[in-house]
Amino acid sequence: MLRIFGASVIPAICTAIIAYFGYYAISGTRGYHAYAQVSSELAAQKQRLASVRGERKRLEHRIDLIENGDPDTIEEVEREQMLGSLPGQVAVPRERH
Repeated sequence: MLRIFGASVIPAICTAIIAYFGYYAISGTRGYHAYAQVSSELAAQKQRLASVRGERKRLEHRIDLIENGDPDTIEEVEREQMLGSLPGQVAVPRERH
């Protein structure tokens, strides 16, 4: 009787334990599928970070131009804030009489 128990039940229990951990290693909350999802989210966030860094560099350059008194940039900011100009709008100065 003990041989039958040792020969059939213990391997069945071991197989069930291995199957349990194997399932959660693949489909669990921290398994392979979750890892793949987190990896794709990380790649998207890295791409977003790169675009935000590029935008930040552009804005820092623009601030440097304004602080150093670049007349074109200052005029552009004046037009945007004071005149409410639209992108691509061209202002033609008139001669004063």
